[in-house]
Formats: sequence, C-alpha cells, structure tokens
Amino acid sequence: MTALLFLTLPATRFAYLVLAVLIGAESAGIPLPGETALITGAVLASQDKLSLPIVITVAALAAIIGDNIGFYLGRHGARRLLSRPGRFENRRQAFLQRGEAFFERHGGKTVFFGRWLPFLRVTAAWLAGAHHMSWPRFLAWNAAGGILWAVSVGVFAYLAGDLAVRILHDAGYVLLAVVALALAAVAVWYVFRGPRSSASDGNR
Repeated sequence: MTALLFLTLPATRFAYLVLAVLIGAESAGIPLPGETALITGAVLASQDKLSLPIVITVAALAAIIGDNIGFYLGRHGARRLLSRPGRFENRRQAFLQRGEAFFERHGGKTVFFGRWLPFLRVTAAWLAGAHHMSWPRFLAWNAAGGILWAVSVGVFAYLAGDLAVRILHDAGYVLLAVVALALAAVAVWYVFRGPRSSASDGNR
C-alpha cells in the first residue's frame, strides 16, 4: 500500500526516489514492499506515467546497493552478536559453522535466486555477510541477481499491466501461508530438539 500510494503521486522524480528507497531498504534487511514498488512502477510505465528503462535501472541499482549494505551489517554486526560468549553459545557457533559450509557450497545460488523469494530477498545479504561469504563472490552473484530480477519483474509487470498487481495480491496470500507453515515447522523442530540438545551440551 505504501508503494502504491507514493508511486502514484504526480511528482515523477519523487516516485523514482521512493522506488529506490523501498527496494534498497528491503534489500538491506528492512521488510518493506520493494518488489511491490517495482511492479507498481512498471505498471505506471505501461500507462506512460513513468519510464520503464529508468524504473528498471533504479530498481537494479537500489537492489545491489541495498544488498551490499545488508552484507556489511551481517559481516560486522550479526556475526559479532552470534560469535560473542554467553547463553546458547554452542548453538550459535554450530549455526555459524553450518551456515559457513552452506554458503561455501551454495552461497552464489542463494544470493542470486533469493531476489525472487520474499524471505531471502530481505535476509540473504545479512546471512551471506554473517557466514563470511567472500565479498567479490557475493557482489558478482548479487549484481547478476539484482539486474535480472529488476528486468524480469519489471518487464512482466509492464506487459501484464494492472493484472500484475492482482497476481501479486493473490500470490501474496499463498507465500504468506508457505512462510507461516515453514516457521511452524521450525518451531516444532526446535521444541522437540531443544531438550536433547541441552542434555548433550550438559554432558560435555
């Protein structure tokens, strides 16, 4: 709703600025409607209210810059919090070790395809930074994903017009249900695994 409100304002330059802020902030780790803003901007371009090439360029640059901010915060902020001594230190260290192994093997794919997945679009850069993915490798996959995401989503929304907004609205409920089920599964796993993990930590 925020994206739809601001991007329909008559001040074209302000619309591009809001587009950049929403996408950049979402990519940096703040749950804002960045993709909704891109779709709305492309729909407005199909109505000759904005320029599609500028919308795509702004979206790609904002995604790349925002992701790199998130990577920096993950590397120097989240990593420090997860590494510090204290409660659940063993679990946090195990999380980091598993994450580092995962990003060593699948980091590029995660960063690239994460652009199209709502949860990873917000968290992938943080996770990559926290798990010490090399920055040049991150930047390469991040730039490729950001550009292709902006082009694919922007062109689709431009061609689909108002239908793209309705598709996004319906798909949003499906994605919300999937995320809710995933979180519930993680919670159940944590509840049933917690006592065993605590016992094993105590035996050490």
